[in-house]
Amino acid sequence: MNEKEYDRLLKIQTGGTWEWLYQSLHYNRYEATPYEAIDELFQEYELKKTDGVVDFGCGKGRLLFYIHYRFNVRATGVEVNGQLYQEAVENLAEYMKKKKSPLHSLRFECCAAEDYKIGKEDNRFYFFNPFSIQIFMKVVHNIMSSVEEQQRSVDIVLYYPTAEYIQFLEMYTPFQLLKEVKVPGLYEKNDNERFLIFRHEGY
Repeated sequence: MNEKEYDRLLKIQTGGTWEWLYQSLHYNRYEATPYEAIDELFQEYELKKTDGVVDFGCGKGRLLFYIHYRFNVRATGVEVNGQLYQEAVENLAEYMKKKKSPLHSLRFECCAAEDYKIGKEDNRFYFFNPFSIQIFMKVVHNIMSSVEEQQRSVDIVLYYPTAEYIQFLEMYTPFQLLKEVKVPGLYEKNDNERFLIFRHEGY
């Protein structure tokens, strides 16, 4: 299916890009992960019903609607921009008309990523370059603090990963690279078109 067909299936609208009105040093523009890339990721990366996924910088919520529909996992979107958050909430209202799942299993929070309180059930964290390395470091620190309080295995999934994110995880955290997933047809043209999955066993 193409982008519009997927959105139509899920009863949502997630296309387009969104630029900050004023150039931000810490926040990057909104652009949804392509559905073809998401399809490829979940051919090689399994989600279980016990997982809790958090998408930092979720925008209009595309990834979360996809995984909730396909895997029926607990999913949380964190978005600092009020307009994008509102569009995600509107998408949620339309989506829930279609899928009769408990509303609490898919939700959105409007707050800065570093202010989101990591829940003990959160164990899969997704990033599509939403913000600067400074904010990323704070978020990873919050994840690590949560693991210290509630020991569990946690994954960080990076799409279109930056060298700064990778270097920080490899040099300054206990996370280790678990898997690389290249997006066929896109990776050949741009070697950033890939996912890197880092895992910290946390035990």
